[in-house]
Amino acid sequence: MSAPRFDTIIIGAGTAGCLLANRLSADAGRRVLLIEAGRKDDYHWIHIPVGYLHCIGNPRTDWLYQTEPAAGLNGRTLRYPRGKTLGGCSSINGMIYMRGQARDYDRWAQLTGDDSWTWQNALPYFRLHEDHYKGANAAHGARGTPSELLDTADGAPEELWRTVLRHHKAGGEWRIDKQRLRWDVLDAFAQAAQQAGIAATDDFNTGDNEGVGYFEVNQKAGWRWNTAKAFLRPTCYGRPNFELWTSAQVEKLVIETQPDGRQRCTGVQVWDGKQMVKITAAREVVLSAGSIGSPQILQLSGIGPGALLQQHGIGVTHDLPGVGANLQDHLQIRAVFKVKGVQTLNTLANSFWGKARIGLEYALKQSGPMSMAPSQLGAFTRSDPSQPHPNIEYHVQPLSLDAFGEPLHTFPAFTASVCNLNPTSRGTVAIRSPRFEDAPAIAPNYLSTDEDRKVAADSLRVTRRIVAQPALAPFQPEEFRPGPQYQSDDELARLAGDIASTIFHPVGTTRMGRDDDPMAVVDSRLRVRGIDGLRVVDAGVMPTITSGNTNSPTLMIAEKAARWIMAGGG
Repeated sequence: MSAPRFDTIIIGAGTAGCLLANRLSADAGRRVLLIEAGRKDDYHWIHIPVGYLHCIGNPRTDWLYQTEPAAGLNGRTLRYPRGKTLGGCSSINGMIYMRGQARDYDRWAQLTGDDSWTWQNALPYFRLHEDHYKGANAAHGARGTPSELLDTADGAPEELWRTVLRHHKAGGEWRIDKQRLRWDVLDAFAQAAQQAGIAATDDFNTGDNEGVGYFEVNQKAGWRWNTAKAFLRPTCYGRPNFELWTSAQVEKLVIETQPDGRQRCTGVQVWDGKQMVKITAAREVVLSAGSIGSPQILQLSGIGPGALLQQHGIGVTHDLPGVGANLQDHLQIRAVFKVKGVQTLNTLANSFWGKARIGLEYALKQSGPMSMAPSQLGAFTRSDPSQPHPNIEYHVQPLSLDAFGEPLHTFPAFTASVCNLNPTSRGTVAIRSPRFEDAPAIAPNYLSTDEDRKVAADSLRVTRRIVAQPALAPFQPEEFRPGPQYQSDDELARLAGDIASTIFHPVGTTRMGRDDDPMAVVDSRLRVRGIDGLRVVDAGVMPTITSGNTNSPTLMIAEKAARWIMAGGG
């Protein structure tokens, strides 16, 4: 570790932090420090796609959080995986590339009063870093480079944006690939979904993701493509103005009162494993520690709900009640169906020869089950016809198990997990003590509203309607979980609480909003309210959760923030 003075300090080398480090250190005149509490991403299971099974629940790569007992889950607690390594959650997640729905971003613009968050103005920031497997043939239709599109983002001609919506970009850092295997049982589920009225799609990322099809994944040639590969190597490592600290955990931010009476973040205190080091930031500190880590660090630094801070003996630097509030997550309800006469991973992986075949196929061709994302087939539809837009998402898998991390069942089966895309339940993240080593209390409050319980019950009925279609009939699907005997709203909602689990999409705990919004933590440019020189750039700033997987929207947020920071702090 070198002299502890930098221009910009980024806390967290996860999804947002890696991109920010790349963009900000491109300015040779800016000294950038990236701090990561975890280790380097040199663990082989990070890079083999199926290795998420060995990374989640592993202290080498996971913070090992647990949720608080939830009434909506009938008193259960859940494991709450968060990446603790270079690349953060992009090193242990499901690798699904998903932008969400256009209405998500238009809603953000309404909540912040800033049109730069509309879908039209967010789209170029997705395209800035995309390397899409089919983009090489389609990108010419976008009529301009990403930089040119950014220059015309506000008020661009409608014709231009209609063209951009239809295409992806090739040549960026963030690789988006098609999956390298298919399963007959998943093809049959897709056909059944179409018979149930869900149209087929080959692109979930046009702004309207309704339909059924195979997910695109963040992989390259059968290997996981995390943000450390994409944005740190090799570019950042060769820059003399860039420095990376790993196995270094931030204790708190350093906040000082300026001559004009304003509070300013001037640096951080970091435990490097041996001693506490104080580091100074001449320009700005950027918190990118995620929806759990960022509110925890703010609270430990005296920024957050005053009563909570006083409870733990922490002086109140700035009473900001929204820090740690507004936690939102996608809760998936895992319905399992036994099948006959078709291969699933259960039967393949439960024999010696099947395992040998799986290993050999990956060793020789980087394909087969070891190249699988946790979910291969997806579908977006409506929990009931009255819904104005697709409000549930399916992750369909050719396997089944009792719980994540448990052995596969010995019988052939598939799992149709369904989640409410727009939950109304809200939770909290709150420190338990003034010690930075202690994990915070995470209380998502799943299924705590009547609306969420109704969507849960309805979504299980949609699952049953799909499975009852003729396309799956040859495989004689039999509902194993939750069981066909459960039919009423109350029964299904209670059963959802018994079998549901997180899909690992926490957002919203440092949300952005208008200046007159008392619960907004950051403004529309992601600057912490009441504290100069400090931003939050991660999924925590989302005021509402996106209608799909949250990793790539977080990259878009970081891309926007980098542009604002480079422009001089605006």
